Amino acid sequence: MDHQEELRGFLISRRARLTPEDAGMTPFPGIRRVEGMRREEVAYLAGISVDYHTRLERGRVQGISEEILVAVSRALRLDDVEHEHLLRLVQALRPQSARRAPARRPSAPEGDGFLQRVVDAIDAPAFVQNSRLDIVAANRIGWKLFPHAEQHIALGDGIRFNTMRFQVLDPRAKDFYVDWDLAVRNGTAVLHEAAGRQQGDKELFALIGELSARSEHFRTLWASHDVLRYRRSPKRYHHPLVGDVVVDSQSFTVDTDPDLSLLVYKVEPDSPTADAMAILGGWAADSPGPVPAAVPHDGTTP
Repeated sequence: MDHQEELRGFLISRRARLTPEDAGMTPFPGIRRVEGMRREEVAYLAGISVDYHTRLERGRVQGISEEILVAVSRALRLDDVEHEHLLRLVQALRPQSARRAPARRPSAPEGDGFLQRVVDAIDAPAFVQNSRLDIVAANRIGWKLFPHAEQHIALGDGIRFNTMRFQVLDPRAKDFYVDWDLAVRNGTAVLHEAAGRQQGDKELFALIGELSARSEHFRTLWASHDVLRYRRSPKRYHHPLVGDVVVDSQSFTVDTDPDLSLLVYKVEPDSPTADAMAILGGWAADSPGPVPAAVPHDGTTP
């Protein structure tokens, strides 16, 4: 990743989405040649010189304090995820001696089988995914809810099912995801956040390169520089066998490995989705879904 270009694109994109009126200020006079806010308007709101903000956008981060970054974040109305992304991009551009040592990632308790037992104990569709959006573990009803993932794992080629690769490159995804464009947009933003956080993950950048090379739509979304972390959101799927289902998705960080997240889907009782899940649950009990090996904790794929 070109961190200097990434920082420039991120800050320009955040300026472009915000007008002076949105920021609660009177626009500076003169002809506007850029979309959104000008550099001098952001600098004014942040209480810094235009030169400082220009240096920051150009990736010249020497002498840029964390207080200045906080002020710029407030001026641009960055959320917590965007602010952390800004800090990581700046940190990556600092001299090696000035960078903070990355936190050591602990091992998962009782090995990788522990996470599989956790999802198996959940009486709802549940998954474990990594920052590349590979599904590394799921319970039986989870596999039945995602039949394309189940089919992929059943092939036994040792390659994990990646939800982003499916969304972007598989034509069946547009039928499966009721809100396909939103799903791809959010997935791209999740990968963008991960790219700032996992700067040494070669497989992550290989995936980004693959999707960029094969999808113009992905390239356009990537250029928007949006960043996101999954937390809680509704999901709508059109299952090829039981029809439309609506679930409430909640994401939890796995404390023993920050690269992994646990996703649990809540279903509204006495709803058409609950009826569909009952059917899927019956099939899951009769034909257990595949259980892929969990992701190794050095971040590599077996």
